[in-house]
Amino acid sequence: MSVQLRKINEQVMVITGATSGIGLTTARMAAEQCAKLVLAARSADALDQLASELRRTGTQVATVVADVGNPADVERIGQAAMERFGRIDTWVNNAGISIFGRNEDVALEDMQRLFDTNYWGVVHGSLEAVKHMKTRGGGAIINLGSELSDHAIPLQGIYAASKHAVKAFTDSLRVELEKEKAPIAVTLIKPAAIDTMFVAHAKNYMDKEPSLPPPVYAPELVAKSILYAAQHPKRDVFVGGAAKAISAGSFAAPSLLDRYMRATMFKQQQTDIPSAPNRRDALHDPNPQHELRERQGISAHVIETCPYTALSLRKGKVMGVLLGAGALFAAWKLAGRPAARTWSSNRLRQAL
Repeated sequence: MSVQLRKINEQVMVITGATSGIGLTTARMAAEQCAKLVLAARSADALDQLASELRRTGTQVATVVADVGNPADVERIGQAAMERFGRIDTWVNNAGISIFGRNEDVALEDMQRLFDTNYWGVVHGSLEAVKHMKTRGGGAIINLGSELSDHAIPLQGIYAASKHAVKAFTDSLRVELEKEKAPIAVTLIKPAAIDTMFVAHAKNYMDKEPSLPPPVYAPELVAKSILYAAQHPKRDVFVGGAAKAISAGSFAAPSLLDRYMRATMFKQQQTDIPSAPNRRDALHDPNPQHELRERQGISAHVIETCPYTALSLRKGKVMGVLLGAGALFAAWKLAGRPAARTWSSNRLRQAL
């Protein structure tokens, strides 16, 4: 069954995790394209400030203070959308958090809290969206996975596990809806490392401050992919050639990719700065200092444009496969060179 989706300027869009990072960038970009917005986050103050900002530009906005790990809160998001606008065209399950540290060091309570947000938040949001979309002409469900949905890395093991789970749930939901010919598109967005408040929000168990492994991309690239998928049914979208290369590498040469992880990921995910004993994070509660910021402003180079993602969105599956194969081949060639047997991250980044 072909799913027909509205243009952004005709849509009612729900966005969770809307007050920072990718969610904030997407909300502002959707507002620029005249979408009606239902924004959810844990901070009432940040939501109020964001709603005031967007309303000054003429955007119609409803806000819901909600913890996506709580199904009753997510149900209130759906109710608010229906009461204010009468339907939901796109639901973006964006809220997420990470933990840096060895698996054996991370407290079980923190692991469970991360899954409440990253996995159960997607489950609650998706099922709430399905409930309303089935009776109101369909729509699009867009879930935020990760490049780590396809291959885990050390020091973010529980985050990678949650994103694997998000992928499995999203794929199974898509097939079930397709089987019953429900007019609902289900898309998984799989970004590479993105310059957001990701590191600042994450809980840290390491002695050093965490960092994102390169290459790092701009949040606008993810927001554009989300808005594209809201209008054009897509199975999944890799944001950044590096994300596609990780996925392709995991399929074609998982042991080789593990060697790369062992050689680079422990160093690349830690800075030289000692972690402060009173370091704040946003795992259990929002941090007001980090709200309403799209980017952390990392010192490393941030990639602002991505030809791979742009072409794969517009040229379909065949182009995506060819581009991904090209990225994997380039990485493989570098790995085979004598000078590159240490898996130089700089050379790999140039290949992507």
